[in-house]
Amino acid sequence: MPLVTTKEMFEKAYKGGYAIGAFNVNNMEIVQGITEAAKEEQSPVILQVSAGARKYAKHIYLIKLVEAAVADTNIPVALHLDHGESFEICKDCVDGGFTSVMIDGSKYSFEENIEITRKVVEYAHARGVVVEGELGKLAGIEDAVNVSDADAQFTNPAEVEEFVTRTGVDSLAIAIGTSHGAFKFKPGQKPQLRFDILENIQKRLPNFPIVLHGASSVPQEYVKMVNEYGGKMPNAIGIPEEMLREAAKMAVCKINIDSDLRLGMTASVRKHLVENPDHFDPRQYLADGRTALREMVRHKIRDVLGSSNTL
Repeated sequence: MPLVTTKEMFEKAYKGGYAIGAFNVNNMEIVQGITEAAKEEQSPVILQVSAGARKYAKHIYLIKLVEAAVADTNIPVALHLDHGESFEICKDCVDGGFTSVMIDGSKYSFEENIEITRKVVEYAHARGVVVEGELGKLAGIEDAVNVSDADAQFTNPAEVEEFVTRTGVDSLAIAIGTSHGAFKFKPGQKPQLRFDILENIQKRLPNFPIVLHGASSVPQEYVKMVNEYGGKMPNAIGIPEEMLREAAKMAVCKINIDSDLRLGMTASVRKHLVENPDHFDPRQYLADGRTALREMVRHKIRDVLGSSNTL
């Protein structure tokens, strides 16, 4: 089975009241853990690559790893560029085998965002690649994306119709209260998604796929594990999973998850090395990290996204 776009995935997800998980990949073990979990759950999956991942692992290595995972699992996999910051980066990924790209023009004015997004859409669509755009600004830090709380902005529902019509994007990332990174909220703060904004957007864009970035829930068991085995991760809480499940039942067809994967994998590797100080073979401790990541992805697919058994 070749790599696929997200078009059919999103159509089925919207009708079925579930979302597709978009999981960030950086190396072989992460690709294996995600796709093995998706196969076990019989779910389509989106593997997404950030600018940082392309710099770390190189484009060609990531492409070949994903192609190997597709051949090994034979499940629908879309390869997506996460937060493309320029036309040139999006073009490079379209030309290099990606089936989906995101152009993040949220730092620009509304008109400038439309201009750069439309340019990417025209190039990508001519080559059979789908495009995700973004309106609104999420707070937080993820690779090259760094937005302060003061600069964060909820998506304005009054702008979405014009943006989608003039750009031709295939999906739209919105800001309704999620944020990038693991350190979203301090203890005592109450995370809250603006479902009123989501409902308004859904009315204005019926049957149109909406995307949530910054949707990690920061599992507390892994925060404790990191600190138990020598880490210094401050107390932090993420987006409650029941809120994400509710969003997936509405117009949200793609939910991005990255920090939870890093957290689970790192905690398991730390535990392995502390409990086995004589181990120096990467295959030993990375295998534990891969297992933890796979089980986390299975949980997300089954209990949060709701995409199990949808193939």
